[in-house]
Parts: sequence; C-alpha cells; structure tokens
Amino acid sequence: MRLIDTHCHFDEPDFAADRIDLTQQIQAVGVSDLIFPAVSAAHWARLRDVCATSPAFHASYGLHPIYLAEHRPEHVKELRGWLERENPVAIGECGLDFFLPELDVTQQEALFVEHLKLAREFNLPLIIHARRSVDAIIKYLRRFPGLCGVIHSFAGSQQQANTLIRLGFYLGVGGTCTYPRAQRLRTVLANVPLEALLLETDAPDQPDSAWRGKRNDPTRLSVIATTLAALRGDTIAHIAKATTHNATRLFKL
Repeated sequence: MRLIDTHCHFDEPDFAADRIDLTQQIQAVGVSDLIFPAVSAAHWARLRDVCATSPAFHASYGLHPIYLAEHRPEHVKELRGWLERENPVAIGECGLDFFLPELDVTQQEALFVEHLKLAREFNLPLIIHARRSVDAIIKYLRRFPGLCGVIHSFAGSQQQANTLIRLGFYLGVGGTCTYPRAQRLRTVLANVPLEALLLETDAPDQPDSAWRGKRNDPTRLSVIATTLAALRGDTIAHIAKATTHNATRLFKL
C-alpha cells in the first residue's frame, strides 16, 4: 500500500530533532512521498534544503495569507525566481483566510491573484488555503479558467465541492474527517467522486481525533485513509490506490 501526504510542513522546526527517524517511520508505514507547501519567503530556503535530503520530499513555494504581515511586494517577484530555479511541484500555500479578522481582505485577494497568474504562467497546480472563504476562492478561480490544484483541508458544502471539482480542483482530506462532529464534511466526503480526493496531514497541525493535543506527523496518514474508507464503505487499499493516483497525476510525481 502506497500513500502520499499532499500537505505537510515537515520542514518546520518542530521536526528538527527527529526528522531523520521520522522519515524512516513514515516510509515504513507506506507513505512514499510528502509535499511541503511554503508559507513565507523567509522559510523558502529552509524548505528547499530539507527537500534536498530525500527524493521523497517535494517542494511547493508560495505566500500563505495568515502571514500577510510578513509579505512584501518584492516577495512576489522573488517567488517567480524560485519557481524558475527550483522546479517545484506546485505553487502555494496561498489563498484566502476570512477567519482571522486582522487579515486585510483586499491585500489577501491581491496577493492571491498574483499566485493565480503565476500558476497560469508556469503551468503549475495550486495548493490553496480556503478558511471561511470557499465562495471567494471559487469567484477568483472562475476568473482564471483552466487552472488546477487542491483546496487544502476542504470544509465546505456539497455544492461548493461540486463546483470546485468542475473547475478542476481536488479536495484535501485531513484529520478533520476523523471527528464525528464534522458531520457535514463527512457526508460530503462520502459522496464526492473518489477521483477528486487527496490525503493530507497538515503536520504538525490538525491531528486526527485519536491524536488530539499531540504533534501531528505524516505517519498518521493511514488513519485518515482508514476513516475515509469507512465513510465511503470502501477498502483502505482502494482508497490508497486511488488517492495516490490522484496525487501523482496532479503533482506529476
């Protein structure tokens, strides 16, 4: 069984002390590849250097909306250079966050548009953060038809899911689906096409329900796969095969 963690921040300092040991454990449980989305220009070099330590690690460069205060206009120009030199598998993490009131919406939207332009220019998929902002994300994706990517930690409605899939986007399935209270999400994941789903941990954040309060890591990906299989009345082997195919197709692994 092969699994791919399409969204984890394994370059974070949280993993500095045991990253080598964890890498061996990750491979032992069948997780063959990890995709690292960047969050700010200050961390691009660290992400690149960690990715260089293993062929199983894949980089994605972008400017996360939560770190809006750290981003500068020149970072967008610098991002183009990183995309040209480093050959990442995607652009992001980027997107919109309407949950935190201190994040200026106009600035977020302007920055998101720059990522959409780069995705079109470089023909790369997007890794999109869409917290409380799925409708706005859809609005901008419609302005840039033909793009592809994944909506990280999808938590929207069935209608939003259907629209995003029609627009060419996958839905990221993470630890949230393991919580029984997430009934709307679990119903959506049970009904959308399996061809539209990707697995992710968002490590070290968003641990599954059995790992609450602990540092999340990519070894927990099988828990998410098992939960998704149960929600869909499917086997974990089939879930693994399908989501791995989806990931390799989207990110050209």
